[in-house]
Amino acid sequence: MKVSDIMQKHVESVTPDTKVVDVARIIFGRHVNGLPVCKDKKIIGFVSEADILSKFHPTIQEFTEDPFLSSNFEKMEEKSQEILNLTAKDIMSKMPITINADDPALRANSVMRLENVGRLPVVDNKGNLVGIVTMGDIFKSLVGKKMPYLESEEYHDWIARHFDLAIGWESRIPSEIPAITNLFHKKEVKKILDIGCGTGEHAIALARKGFQIAGIENSRMMFGTAQAKWKALPKDIKLRVKFIQGDYVESLKKIKEEYQAAMFMGNAMAHIPNTYGEILEELNRILPKKKSVIVSQLINYKKAINKNNRLYRFAIHQSGLSPLWQHAYFWFYDPPVNKKELLTLNAGILDFDGRRWSPRGMNAVQTVAFTKRDLKKTFENIGFSKIVFYGSKNSEPLLKHKFNMGNSDWLTVVAER
Repeated sequence: MKVSDIMQKHVESVTPDTKVVDVARIIFGRHVNGLPVCKDKKIIGFVSEADILSKFHPTIQEFTEDPFLSSNFEKMEEKSQEILNLTAKDIMSKMPITINADDPALRANSVMRLENVGRLPVVDNKGNLVGIVTMGDIFKSLVGKKMPYLESEEYHDWIARHFDLAIGWESRIPSEIPAITNLFHKKEVKKILDIGCGTGEHAIALARKGFQIAGIENSRMMFGTAQAKWKALPKDIKLRVKFIQGDYVESLKKIKEEYQAAMFMGNAMAHIPNTYGEILEELNRILPKKKSVIVSQLINYKKAINKNNRLYRFAIHQSGLSPLWQHAYFWFYDPPVNKKELLTLNAGILDFDGRRWSPRGMNAVQTVAFTKRDLKKTFENIGFSKIVFYGSKNSEPLLKHKFNMGNSDWLTVVAER
């Protein structure tokens, strides 16, 4: 693999006369730690964050002439405007280390390790700047692209810390629980299994309505949050709800008592691509052969892909760490290449520190691309013959409107027998 195969071909560069303030602005805006300095297309230097910061400190001669003043850090900070008015040629590192576009990628890695740098300008045979390669580019190509997608448990562990803030329960619970409560009362349901219960919001809300409910969650991080909420509940509510951590199929196999209903809220069923069939078989055993119901709430991924340019959700919330900080959360889909492939749901988090946004992280998980036909057949196979599809928009009451492929954000399936 050559450097040219993995390098970033769009490179921000500056001229020798670019002011340091403009160099700093690009470094901040692009989230890089340095920029090549070019005259025409030839690279003549490199300006890094370290080069800029070094100007705040005295030279050896200055320290020798006045060691006391040279240790005055307040005076150093006062030099900031003076430093920002300098030009790139005043502070750049000359004779920068480069790599040729035709060199092997691992040679670039070796050079970076030897020189203790994280990126290298890439030049062609004439010495013209044609790209930049980072340690991260090499890692992604050699390691990252060969890694499998996260399993559902790992994905939910990753997002668990931000989950409650990102979801917006203050609008979801009031819009979703009343309809589910009415349905379960109508069907004379007393005991409910919540599969993929996440941080426990739906389970706790239904326990407050008088139902006996067991929430099962395979993510240890999600379970930990749910359990912390359980500990803070009044004693009478605690007695009506419990949380179980572990593999869904194995956890269900241990259940010997009868439940009248089960639910998969918040796209939970789609997030279990490998074992949802086995889970349903266990529910078939646990739920009574008559007067039982399963509710499955699923994201309308086709609307996200076809109408929203693949974007499922974007939300900005205040951070609990500081009144100045905010977090932005976004999810978008990669469609399957063919009908047999899974969807990829990508999730990202951005942080705002009061002045600028910066990336926190991204991850992806594969989910099932359920269709109404798939769902009907799946539930009929375990004896649920009455199947109704409902649609709703975000924060809209459930089980009120018919599902509309182009308008509904959620597809909710109610399967009865």
